[in-house]
Amino acid sequence: MKPFSNETTRQGFTLMEAIVAIFVITTGIVGVLSLVTQTISSATYSKNRLIAAYLAQEGIEIVRNIRDTEWLKTASWGSDICTSFPCEWEADYTTTSFLNDCGSGINYNCHNYSSNDFLRIDGGFYNYLFGNPTKFTRKITINNGPVSGSSLNIKVEIFWQEKGKPYKFEAQENLYNWYQ
Repeated sequence: MKPFSNETTRQGFTLMEAIVAIFVITTGIVGVLSLVTQTISSATYSKNRLIAAYLAQEGIEIVRNIRDTEWLKTASWGSDICTSFPCEWEADYTTTSFLNDCGSGINYNCHNYSSNDFLRIDGGFYNYLFGNPTKFTRKITINNGPVSGSSLNIKVEIFWQEKGKPYKFEAQENLYNWYQ
């Protein structure tokens, strides 16, 4: 028989070491998955905000195009844009006049998220008539500008919802009657 030795030999992990190792690995995996989820969510929000910014700028350009078309037809300043202030409209690039009067109060609201109000995308272009519905709605509000009778204040609001939370992007510009 061999006498007892002071040296002990280890042949495996204890239960406590295994539990600690599993906890450390699980915590690392949960942290990485949380970071990936947050990154994807931020990227989606950034993409939608960029689309909203472009749609808002397009709304201002639509009003500018309608103003310029008035001048080509020798119409009076603002006659095709708004007859009494404020005006609230929907419009897309396919038209030279406004599509729907949002301020009429007759069961119509440009950003109530009904299926008829959403912009549609068709071949990379946003409109109200053709294509697949998107999550975006656009409201164009026109008021008197800083120079009464010779300017218009254009405010374009883009609305969308993401995971049940509403978002809004707004752009504003003054248009002047420089063609007098």
